[in-house]
Amino acid sequence: MIDSIEYIKNVNDYFRFLITEFDFKLLEEKVRGNAFYDIQYKDNSRIISISYENIEDYLLVTVFMLQNGEMPNYDDKTKTLHLKQLNRLVIAKLSKEEINLNAEYFTKYNAKSELERKLLKEAKELRLCLKHFKEIY
Repeated sequence: MIDSIEYIKNVNDYFRFLITEFDFKLLEEKVRGNAFYDIQYKDNSRIISISYENIEDYLLVTVFMLQNGEMPNYDDKTKTLHLKQLNRLVIAKLSKEEINLNAEYFTKYNAKSELERKLLKEAKELRLCLKHFKEIY
């Protein structure tokens, strides 16, 4: 199991591009004991949640499309977009060069644990999806 301090540090490192490239702001860091951690980033139209259920070892990256500045209902599939769903729409359309450039961006990171490898993979995929977000939504 990973502790919340390490999780928050890793997310803030791997997903720094949200702030530096896409003008997101850190919205909040939620910690519920040692069982659930959630870090959210927000821009004018979206909230990105990077949540981890420690006991289940379950990582989920979700993009919430804001409606009048508010979070949508979680069950609204048109406004609650899971990274896996976005990947299906974006990744297949990308050139090998674009994928390689994205991978190059992340070479500065050295994932040491299984969770860090998952976080890094999700960060890579999210960055590519956000670069092409306007083309799909």
